[in-house]
Amino acid sequence: LRSLVGSDVYKRQLQSFINLFVMGVENSPASNILEQRLKNLNNFFTYALYENTCRSLFEKHKLNFSLLLTVKILQGGNLIDQSEWRYFLTGPTGDVTIPPNPTRWVSENAWPDMYNQIHGMDHLEVFKGFEKHFMEKPDEFKNIFDSPDAHKEPLPEPWNTKFNEFQKIIALKCIRADKVIPAVQDWISLKMGHEFIVSPQFDLTKCFKDSSVTIPLIFILSPGSDPVSDILKFAEDMGMGKKTESISLGQGQGEKAAKLIREAANKGGWVLLQNCHLAQTWMLDLEKLCEEFNEGNHKDFRLWLTSMPTPYFPISVLQNGVKMSLEPPQGLRSNLLRSYANIDDRDLEDCKKSDAYRKLLFGFCLFHAIIQDRRKFGPIGWNIPYEFTNEDLYVCKKQLKLLLDEYEDIPYKVLNYLGSEINYGGRVTDDKDVRLITTLIKTYICSDALNDNYKYSESGIYFSPVVGSQVDYINYIQQLPLNPAPEAFGLHDNAQISTAQNETRVLLETLLSIQPRSKTGSGKSREDILIEIADNLEQKTPQLFDIDEVYKQYPTSYEESMNTVLVQEVIRYNKLIEVMITSLANVKKALKGLVVMSEELSHLANSLYDNQVPKMWADKGFLCLKPLSSWMNDFLERIQFMSDWIKNGTPVFFWVSRFFFPQAFITGTLQNYARKYKIAIDTLSFRFDIIDNLSLHDIQELKQKPADGCYIYGMYLEGARWDSNLHTLAPSRPKELYTDVPLLHLVPEVNRVPPTTGIYNCPLYKVLSRAGTLSTTCLLYTSDAADDLLCVDLGGRRIIKKKK
Repeated sequence: LRSLVGSDVYKRQLQSFINLFVMGVENSPASNILEQRLKNLNNFFTYALYENTCRSLFEKHKLNFSLLLTVKILQGGNLIDQSEWRYFLTGPTGDVTIPPNPTRWVSENAWPDMYNQIHGMDHLEVFKGFEKHFMEKPDEFKNIFDSPDAHKEPLPEPWNTKFNEFQKIIALKCIRADKVIPAVQDWISLKMGHEFIVSPQFDLTKCFKDSSVTIPLIFILSPGSDPVSDILKFAEDMGMGKKTESISLGQGQGEKAAKLIREAANKGGWVLLQNCHLAQTWMLDLEKLCEEFNEGNHKDFRLWLTSMPTPYFPISVLQNGVKMSLEPPQGLRSNLLRSYANIDDRDLEDCKKSDAYRKLLFGFCLFHAIIQDRRKFGPIGWNIPYEFTNEDLYVCKKQLKLLLDEYEDIPYKVLNYLGSEINYGGRVTDDKDVRLITTLIKTYICSDALNDNYKYSESGIYFSPVVGSQVDYINYIQQLPLNPAPEAFGLHDNAQISTAQNETRVLLETLLSIQPRSKTGSGKSREDILIEIADNLEQKTPQLFDIDEVYKQYPTSYEESMNTVLVQEVIRYNKLIEVMITSLANVKKALKGLVVMSEELSHLANSLYDNQVPKMWADKGFLCLKPLSSWMNDFLERIQFMSDWIKNGTPVFFWVSRFFFPQAFITGTLQNYARKYKIAIDTLSFRFDIIDNLSLHDIQELKQKPADGCYIYGMYLEGARWDSNLHTLAPSRPKELYTDVPLLHLVPEVNRVPPTTGIYNCPLYKVLSRAGTLSTTCLLYTSDAADDLLCVDLGGRRIIKKKK
């Protein structure tokens, strides 16, 4: 559990486990039959452990714990195959030749990863023959690929009968990875019971009963959560409202807090210390104070603490305390309900333009819920996951009332600016996110929103309700879907698939990171497997480039900046290759006992075993989110690209995603043009010509470089696709998450004035996490901007005739 958050906030004492077990013995159903008594005790204690642990876990870690608990119990009874469990977590390893795609329903971009999974499964005994069946009769699996409930679809026979439920999840992972989490939930429900996939209802009274004068209550905070009002209300209910003292820790507050604790311990009372993570230097004093607690303290004394996860919170206090996690509501409906729970009819009527106020207030509340819940979509929702708070909404509410009271005409531009640029926008730092939030707010705060049934989304599920009381709004909100579709956020349905795949990846990576390293389910020891992996990687690792030879072939040239780009790339790759060669040799020696297994080599060995890219390689390497086996293939393709360049001369077209540092290549292209025509480089920028009449196969036949600029390829579109028939951006096809961008001609121009209509300023990133932006923006042409139909600017498209 400690590994889940990277700090000690989940750490527990053995004594708390023993106390829980004793409680289970006392409270579990009795029986005179020994077998039944043991079964009752086992079931009661297992759920008590789950319930007790879950109250201190963040929501995102509860499924991890449920799955881990289920697997450990099954492993104890030898009811799960260890090699299958390991394959489920790590996926395929090693080399594989990708055959042609036998399906008509899997995209070419998705096929290599799917085949890797299918081929890897075939190495497990129970899955032998599965690959052959899929390759020969792929259409028998199409219903699983197409189904909205793929995890409930039966596999083709004989596999549906042959596989157990866990083996079916492994098969599902290769076809529809986005449905692994619901399949895992169903499996846990089958093996353990439905209650193990439902988060126990938070009960502050129950938590309080577990505390004492020596056991503090600790709230583990998450961004946007604030338990203070709940604690104060509970204090009133318990008759301790007037005996509760609260202080927010920070500079100079330590002595005051210590005085309050000592007084309450002697006279009786509750003390609430907020934001302990802000008082790092005082944490040792807090630990000493807690060590002084004893049964002689006043019986009404309780210490309440709130803190974000932090490594310097006293471990002894954490272990001894009753830990609880509190998070803001998840989902649009819960968020809206929370907003309207803090509004009464007096608030709604307290405005001169009461009807407009209610309409626009609902728009702000929905906008608040939308921008918060978009975070679940990862980089598709926001490049940076901002922590918007209720205070942002509260300020917007106050400003809305003030402006409606003071102005005859509603100042929509002012409301939009205050909301998107100041109240919420003050947190937004990424320029693309700024563009997003200023666009989003116009949907919710506009003159049309004053009309009844104004649609906030295409489906019409989310609309502007008729003006009413607080109860009317709550009744409308309660009818909204519990799990909103992506269209509610202005996103394509594929966004849900991407999010689900990311959630699956995070779940498996987290579980993999906390697996024991001592043994494996196969006949080989872990050390033998690691040596095999290291040998395999060592054989694949290329030799260092001969830098001197590259310098001779491609000397620094005023006319050709690409020579410098190549040399710099080769130097960077050499640094990575050198680390790989050295570390692989050393880890093999350490595994054989010839050298000491240092902490760094231990981390390397763990990464190799888990099919993850070692940190020491990633630190020297290129940005990449792939597992080790795929990363290695990608690395070798990059090396081949550089080797071909060295051997055959500067390429006609460049595989831009193969560059270690693409920014240098882009600058070099501008530099070549500037020196050729003796123009100041700072006056240059690119025009982007999309050459969409050539497929990626056809471009291999190009033999001549462009007169100016360069051809590039190797980019992908997420959230849209390029329509080569209409020569414009178009919506993504269902389940097609990424599509190839056609060959792109970067054409330098002097003092270029970018077009302002019919184009989309599309940012270019190195990886899906949106980390490592390139210093360029493509202007992709679209026939749809806002709600106005615009003509396609054919000047942005260029045709290259194919050879006959």
